[in-house]
Amino acid sequence: MRFTSSFPGYQDAYRIGAVTLLVTVGVILTALAFEYVGGHEPCELCLKERYAYYFAIPVLFLGLTALSSRSTNWAAAAFCLVGLAFLANALLGGYHAGAEWGYWPGPSTCSGGLRPLDSPADLLKGLKTARVIRCDQASWRFLGLSFAGWNVVVSIGLLITSFLAAREAMRTRTFD
Repeated sequence: MRFTSSFPGYQDAYRIGAVTLLVTVGVILTALAFEYVGGHEPCELCLKERYAYYFAIPVLFLGLTALSSRSTNWAAAAFCLVGLAFLANALLGGYHAGAEWGYWPGPSTCSGGLRPLDSPADLLKGLKTARVIRCDQASWRFLGLSFAGWNVVVSIGLLITSFLAAREAMRTRTFD
């Protein structure tokens, strides 16, 4: 297989993959900032929606590394895996947003703020001070969308860019 960095598609694949990685890192940092700086405590579903981002960051990095080392099949596979993760995340975010809008019930278990217990007295104290974060109530909305709604929009965008990067990576292959 012959491969050069100037071959059509290589720079596009790398650029799209790199933008996908940067947006993914930016989104998760923004979510953490809303939590730790802005005081918006995430619910159980919000925390699960972060898994796709935590998965995507190292896989995108590996995909870019594979692309740089001429392993276009591995790069395309990595980009496709990330795309599938964001597809699943968009579906989870859609379920979460639908629960917030009251279209269907949310999960029966919602997370609270209890910490590990040292004694039974800690349990009673924790129950008095625990604040349950409900999955079916949006804590914030911007332009009519909650965190979950924006997660759907961003996840669909990252799904598209991941598959575009995979397509461009496959275009870089040449057969001698």
